[in-house]
Amino acid sequence: MSVQVGDQAPDFKLYSSDLTEVSLAAFKGKKVIIHFFPMAFTGVCTEQLCTMRDNFSYYEGIDAQVLGVSVDSPFSLAKFKEEQKYQFPLLSDFNKEVSKAYGAFYDEFLFGLKGVSKRGAFVVDEEGKIIYAEVLEDARDLPDFKAINEALKS
Repeated sequence: MSVQVGDQAPDFKLYSSDLTEVSLAAFKGKKVIIHFFPMAFTGVCTEQLCTMRDNFSYYEGIDAQVLGVSVDSPFSLAKFKEEQKYQFPLLSDFNKEVSKAYGAFYDEFLFGLKGVSKRGAFVVDEEGKIIYAEVLEDARDLPDFKAINEALKS
């Protein structure tokens, strides 16, 4: 089951594409947008994260932290980040624990692939509470960026 608005965000420690450990708790005191995506280098995932990249100055301007999370290895994420020039951390949930904790997880995905992050977006407030939660069943759909921005204004 997915975490819901009003829930305490599950904390995590994941390795980023530059092999540093990143925890949600480290961002206490600022809003955090967590974007789960199925796989690096795929069309819709690239579009999802490029939307965040192209609007990064807005998020930076309101002191909100953007994080991307997938089950890809940190090495794949490093290449993806480099090619797409993402300004925010991409985190490897290679062990699939965080995707499961947030309810953003496919047991079975396309082409017989198992254990892939669902596309989803969560906004966590300064106190660690979920103020926006969206998990998409269809990997071809994009998160509601307008609703994410509205949650950030609250």
